[in-house]
Amino acid sequence: MRNLTPAEKTRLREALMGNGLLLLFGCLVLAFLVSVDRMNWFAIRPATGTSIAMARSTEAGDTNVKPQKAVATLAQRPRTEPASHQ
Repeated sequence: MRNLTPAEKTRLREALMGNGLLLLFGCLVLAFLVSVDRMNWFAIRPATGTSIAMARSTEAGDTNVKPQKAVATLAQRPRTEPASHQ
């Protein structure tokens, strides 16, 4: 490796520091955009079945809780129209 002059060392160090800060800024912007798009990742939810049951039991006593709509999937409610294969 050749000997670098103090001016070359300073220039190299500044270039590396600038590239590192630019990379850090890009990563932070990416993290911000992902977090804005995925807000549900930051919601506090029960982790186990027991804690889910306890959370739901406290909601059952509350009269202000709106009942959730039941969503039927295609597997639960098959199509009624006949399939026409010709």
